[in-house]
Amino acid sequence: MAEKAEEPFVQVIAENIESKNPIILGGFPGMGLIGNIVAQYFIDQMDMQPRGRVDSRLFPPIAILYGGIVKGPVRIYENVEKGLVIVFSDIPIDPIISREVGKAIVKWAQQLNPREVVSIAGLATSGEEHKVYGAATTEAGLEKLKNNVEIFEMGTITGVPGVMLNECMNSGIQAICILGETRGPTPDPKAAVMVVEALNKIYGFDVAIDPMREQAEQIEQMLHKLSEQIGEAEAKPGKETQGMYG
Repeated sequence: MAEKAEEPFVQVIAENIESKNPIILGGFPGMGLIGNIVAQYFIDQMDMQPRGRVDSRLFPPIAILYGGIVKGPVRIYENVEKGLVIVFSDIPIDPIISREVGKAIVKWAQQLNPREVVSIAGLATSGEEHKVYGAATTEAGLEKLKNNVEIFEMGTITGVPGVMLNECMNSGIQAICILGETRGPTPDPKAAVMVVEALNKIYGFDVAIDPMREQAEQIEQMLHKLSEQIGEAEAKPGKETQGMYG
């Protein structure tokens, strides 16, 4: 009997993508959770439709529920009118598999002949401003950014966004990364507002900003509380392990 083929590390399972030459936007957890916040806001405001998911046997053992319905932790949505496809993650992607996840997404994206691939990330700074920076894989992409955001002249972009940029460059796909300036790893919806404004200017999405701006304080408080609760639950040692952490 033939042996069963080994399951790949990462699978992109998506059907019925209708957009021709879409913009593909990746929103993954990172500094300030800006990628998550921006992608989720676009999905809600554009009434985007679910189209599939990304799965991996190396993802954490967790089920994500919305309204009592189980959803995959990494999902794909589409708005045909805007020609926009979003790959959105509710979970942090372990650096060990970031390369495999980014490569799988770009390989799948090639089949859609995308107009552009966009990654959203946070840029940690010590300043009080919320500037928005951009980087690109081509001179043409850089020119498009220059009138709308600051250019990220020198540095590194890590995780899935960085992998996607590299893979797009290697595959001849135009790609950019939009980075929201944030003061640290805690959720920063105010920085996300600035990123949404920048994406509106670059792509003409015309996504309403006022609801996001009005709710930024409330969202920030809610996410801070959730982040603290998760951190306490994960970091709290049992009685037998107390004193092991320095």
